[in-house]
Amino acid sequence: MSAKPDLKIALVGNPNSGKTTLFNLLTGLKQRTGNFPGVTVDKKSGPVKLSDGQTAELIDLPGTYSIYPKTLDEQVVQDILFDEAHALHPDLIVIVADASNLKRNLLLFTQIRDLNIPIILVLNMMDVAERRQLKIDLRGLSIDLGVKIIPTNSHSGDGVDALRNALNQSLIKPKRAFYNVRPLAEKTIDDLKSEFNLQDDYRAYQLAQQSVRLNFLSENEKNRIEAIKQENGFYDVPTQSQETLDRYALISDIVDRNIKNSEEAGKITLSQKIDRITTHKVFGYAIFLGILMLIFQAIFSWGNAPMDWIEGSLGSLSDLVKTSLPEGVLNDLLTDGIIAGLAGVLVFIPQIALLFGFISLLEESGYMSRAVFLMDRLMRNFGLSGKSVVPLVSGMACAIPAIMATRNIESWKDRLITIFVTPFMSCSARLPVYTLLIALVVPDETVLGVFNLKGLVLTALYLLGFFAALLSAWGMKFILKTKQKGYFIMELPGYKIPKWKNVGLTIFEKSKTFVFEAGKVIIAISILLWVLASYGFGDKFNNAEKYVRLELPTNASDEEFETRLNAYKLEHSMAGSFGKLIEPTISPLGYDWKIGIALITSFAAREVFVGTISTIYSIGADEEDQLTITEKLSKEINPKTGEPMYTMALGFSLMVFYAFAMQCMSTIAVVYRETKGWKWPLIQVAYMTAVAYLSALAVYNIFS
Repeated sequence: MSAKPDLKIALVGNPNSGKTTLFNLLTGLKQRTGNFPGVTVDKKSGPVKLSDGQTAELIDLPGTYSIYPKTLDEQVVQDILFDEAHALHPDLIVIVADASNLKRNLLLFTQIRDLNIPIILVLNMMDVAERRQLKIDLRGLSIDLGVKIIPTNSHSGDGVDALRNALNQSLIKPKRAFYNVRPLAEKTIDDLKSEFNLQDDYRAYQLAQQSVRLNFLSENEKNRIEAIKQENGFYDVPTQSQETLDRYALISDIVDRNIKNSEEAGKITLSQKIDRITTHKVFGYAIFLGILMLIFQAIFSWGNAPMDWIEGSLGSLSDLVKTSLPEGVLNDLLTDGIIAGLAGVLVFIPQIALLFGFISLLEESGYMSRAVFLMDRLMRNFGLSGKSVVPLVSGMACAIPAIMATRNIESWKDRLITIFVTPFMSCSARLPVYTLLIALVVPDETVLGVFNLKGLVLTALYLLGFFAALLSAWGMKFILKTKQKGYFIMELPGYKIPKWKNVGLTIFEKSKTFVFEAGKVIIAISILLWVLASYGFGDKFNNAEKYVRLELPTNASDEEFETRLNAYKLEHSMAGSFGKLIEPTISPLGYDWKIGIALITSFAAREVFVGTISTIYSIGADEEDQLTITEKLSKEINPKTGEPMYTMALGFSLMVFYAFAMQCMSTIAVVYRETKGWKWPLIQVAYMTAVAYLSALAVYNIFS
């Protein structure tokens, strides 16, 4: 069978084998992201151009160590490979293995090979194998494994063209099984092959092993399999253990025969030498904290220039639209609604890009795994499972995938605690709120002549969320009475120079997601807010001019009249009425009804705060006033005191409130799905709101 446009190719491999880097090389910017059918596991796919000019669909399956799943990610791999009727069932599988660690990587290969699907084995990271002085006999290994082997280096791109050529060739299934499972359960295999009309021994064996996990089987089919197993005395756990041991024995023999190691015995690698420092119980934490400070310093220092340019450009665009179009509803909607809302999205792209760029650099270099390993030591003291580390660290990017990552935690109580505290971690949605408020109330000064004060405050806010998560977990440990000790096992990949193309792709994908996902919500709410803030009911809104003339002295200028009229109409609009409704509750925190509107809309998504504030102050501003949102807020006056509204006390109170409050409907929905009910989401919202309110109240009074 030759390659054709609807050919589906699955990319499968162990975590840290360079699989995703290879996927990026093959698909480039044409990749698509989404979810696998029926689950919330991320799916990456994209067209790959073959050597004859035709294209095929390449699917990057989640990393897995075995076809016996222990996590939801691994379950996705199993469902796709075992179910021949699955929409994503591949015509060809490309197994990506780490050439420097083949004994471990080949277990997955041998299991998938015996499913009798056309397969190619890619030995990736050949550069690492060469540095470790491993001499691999590719021809001998190919013969022993019964598969075509393509050596690659995804970091440099070597071997990618050869892989494209191999994908274009005929799809050939393995001629014989790598491992004969018949001695383990001959009668069970024969009965299942007959019952389900199967040709392959290993597929029948897997039905016996994993019928409970196979989602494509009906209840009747599962019951029939269980009956056959009982009739033949089949026990899945001991046979699986024996199968794994036998496979490793065969793999070890093949690897020893085809790979020679000329490296001196016991020689310490460079990665191990570096790990002595980066995972040290004292220096390791100091390095990690230093890296965090560097990241947040850079977010402010490097992000300022492009942010100023974006703000200036959008201000010029608003001015151009305002002067080009006739006055009226359309003019106001475009300038005060859409462009103002757009500014609340686009202006933060540089900082979002920098944040995810740094995260990608840490992952690409191999340091992120060390950071996770390091934090495990600290988190255990607060009652968190070792496996809670990954979700909490992931929460710095987004709480939604972080909460879904808790599925790796076997203990329900440990998993529940992790789900409960993960939203305290400052996600990327909080970054626009932090940066706006920090720019507003924190002086642009340096500490010790090196550290930017704004960067230090941002670092402190991230650490504040982290310690809030730890303390909350410690408290929940006693409430839920957890006694079970969790364990944490993870692979530490070797250090490597980041591949800049992968970093660039990550920045592009995350920035695009922010603009098109969060941006849609922000702009939609901005337009809704414009309507609510531009229209109202009652005499005070409809006859605002009359009431304003009664308030102002007779000698007031036209400019004073227009400014007061805009503010008066906004105050008595529909949006103003909502804000006034909750103002008594939030006034102890120093907030007024305008901030109240932003707090309400932020429950859609935290970053909506900026778009809301931008829209409100655009509507309340004079038509000739084209100041940036930061400048507008800095000029806002508190009508009760006559002092500037956005003082340091108010700014820090808002920052602390947003650091703790559960303001994300998507996160609430995910917690509901993961805990299978409304009990824990409602408790979580109530608890985090109480912590946010009381903390903001304390901060406001301290700084006042």
